[in-house]
Amino acid sequence: MKKPAIKRIYEPVADDDGVRVLVDRLWPRGVAKGDAHIDIWAKDIAPSAQLRKWFGHDPKRWDRFRQKYARELAQNDAELEEIRTAAKSGPVTLIYAARDTAHNHARVLADYIAHPERAHD
Repeated sequence: MKKPAIKRIYEPVADDDGVRVLVDRLWPRGVAKGDAHIDIWAKDIAPSAQLRKWFGHDPKRWDRFRQKYARELAQNDAELEEIRTAAKSGPVTLIYAARDTAHNHARVLADYIAHPERAHD
């Protein structure tokens, strides 16, 4: 399966985004729902509130966050099925709001969707 693309919700919508999946638990600030062009809001696969607060987008916690979030995803694998099904039909873009483009849950999620067997590496 092809790895989903990832994109901040504040970036312009593009024709090649395919199915746009918002992967945040909370709706992003300052974005009208009509302007977001979201096809699926997969809030249940976002990191738990406890994990999100613990991580705090601290790059020093990145490796541990990836491991913890992958374990959460493994417990919610059924929630990922809609995204996997969409990915079989064409491009999928995971949409997130975090400022840090290098250390965010959408990156972990994209890797997990493409390679769940390597999730705990």
